[in-house]
Amino acid sequence: MIGLIGIITLFVMVFGGYILAGGHMDILLYALPHEMIIIGGAAVGAFVIGNDIPTIKHTMKDLTKVFKGPHWKMQDYQDLLCLMFTLIRIGRKNPADIEVHIENPAESSVFGAYPRIQADKEAVELICDTLRSASMNYDDPHQVEEVLEKRIEAHLTHALHSSHGLSTIADGLPALGIVAAVLGVIKTMASIDQPPEVLGKMIGGALVGTFLGVFLAYGLVSPFAVKVQAVIEEDQNFYNLIREVLVASLYSHSPNICVEVGRQNTPGHLRPSFDALETALREAKQAVAA
Repeated sequence: MIGLIGIITLFVMVFGGYILAGGHMDILLYALPHEMIIIGGAAVGAFVIGNDIPTIKHTMKDLTKVFKGPHWKMQDYQDLLCLMFTLIRIGRKNPADIEVHIENPAESSVFGAYPRIQADKEAVELICDTLRSASMNYDDPHQVEEVLEKRIEAHLTHALHSSHGLSTIADGLPALGIVAAVLGVIKTMASIDQPPEVLGKMIGGALVGTFLGVFLAYGLVSPFAVKVQAVIEEDQNFYNLIREVLVASLYSHSPNICVEVGRQNTPGHLRPSFDALETALREAKQAVAA
């Protein structure tokens, strides 16, 4: 919602100020379709040239993050802590009992209690792979932490491809606007025998290309890239939380201490309160016992 408000504010302020200053929209509206075809088409073509199909699809999907915001909410962080608590507790009581959950998480009753987490392939694999490794005496906390760090870093690098692609397009749009303006000047020079009022409109239309390139770059595409990156980095805290709880577990802390370590490492605006988490953990215990 806030993204839509920002876009509306951008257009109202820019074009409203132009009209209040005595500008005429007819020149802009006449030149806009042609200039948009040149600039927008060139930007899309350059983006397709510089990226593979998965990255293009990834970027198109990530554009919705500007309006939807982060995927993981406060309730998801609380659910994750409850899930980790339950899995660690089961593994501590009987290591054999944890296998049914980590070997087939899609059919696990523990994972099934938290469908949003269960639907996230990266989160599920991160939990299951680490718990599986721990069950094979791969229990050096420092080594596991390093492995998890590298995996999470690789996931973040991949997730940021869309933001980097948008930033590249934003950097190129002003130059593409100049290309459109130059083409407009070439067209104008071919009509040099026309009266001044005609040439004036043609030059004005050519300058729309420069305006449009700069406007799209710094008014839309660059802010989109920044917002996508911010949302991705905030969602990355979810996977960092998994790492913190798993590493704490490898140090043989109690399940309650492990989730408290995770809670303390959760960003403040997403961190569940101590009392709310305690209540949720009691309910999780009762659900497993039932």
